[in-house]
Amino acid sequence: MYAAMGRDKGEVVVEQHMDLVRRLAHHLMGRLPSSVQLDDLIQAGVVGLLEAARHFDDSHGASFETYAGIRVRGAMLDEVRRQDWSPRSAHRASREISEAVRRVEGRTGREASAAEIARELGVELEAYHGMLRKVAEGRVFSLEDMFGADQSADDMLSGESDDPARECVRRNFSDAAAEAIANLPEREQLVLSLYYDQELNLKEIGEVLGVSESRVCQIHGQVLVRLRARLTDWTFDEVTA
Repeated sequence: MYAAMGRDKGEVVVEQHMDLVRRLAHHLMGRLPSSVQLDDLIQAGVVGLLEAARHFDDSHGASFETYAGIRVRGAMLDEVRRQDWSPRSAHRASREISEAVRRVEGRTGREASAAEIARELGVELEAYHGMLRKVAEGRVFSLEDMFGADQSADDMLSGESDDPARECVRRNFSDAAAEAIANLPEREQLVLSLYYDQELNLKEIGEVLGVSESRVCQIHGQVLVRLRARLTDWTFDEVTA
């Protein structure tokens, strides 16, 4: 479409599709920590838009808007990951809670309750809930990371992989993750569906469930650490190598 795109054509592309970039940026802002800057997302999105224009191939059967939307959103997520907005304390809390969940569930053979996890960590329940909020705010795109969101837009649209071994690892991990999700408590599954499938923000999910935004944040954080505990045999490098 714009394979030999010069500066003038690039300006035309940005002018024609800037509303798409802004719309996606504002949508993501509702799911990100307050420290993330809207202008940074928009700037990254424009770069993704120009890349989409250079690489678009209508033989895949998708419209340019569909293809560009994937590229733009992917560029924004890459910017969030590159900046690593989450503090080290969030990563540490995620690891500590996951290990506690694994120990409790290993002993009891059932889902660990919040009270049991807090006792295992040696903290009060309120402190544990604070740790969960930190995890949820710092790991907004954890499920997408686990399912290989580094995959290019071309791969997503064509459905093909240049590396059968890598694709096999991804497929096996996806199966394991799907099984882990299916065994989550019903309410946690619902939060996952509303957040990742329906793309509601925490406030909107709270309205659906009739609970506070803070409570949804706690549930979301507990889902992430529970999944991490149950998928401990998989490493990030194995999934994305």
